[in-house]
Amino acid sequence: MADQSQPLDRRAQYIGVGCLTTVAGAFSGAMVAVLIGKFLGFLQRCEPGEGLPACNWHVYAGWGALAGLLTLPTLALWRVRQSHKAEDAAARG
Repeated sequence: MADQSQPLDRRAQYIGVGCLTTVAGAFSGAMVAVLIGKFLGFLQRCEPGEGLPACNWHVYAGWGALAGLLTLPTLALWRVRQSHKAEDAAARG
């Protein structure tokens, strides 16, 4: 009976990890991309508007959020699945 409930437990864990890392990945990717945009703006001698972090920051934030939205959940779920495979192999003996 425990074997039948195990896939549901893992599915819930995958959904939880995926949802949390999707949000975290989007925000962190956007922040890193805006930082890169700030450095590129400095090299191009671009003056951002009053109160803005960088020139064209919204473009950098959008692409960075998309990159983080895809990469962080993918990497996190890959690592979780690897650890589950190792646990299964150890349990089988």
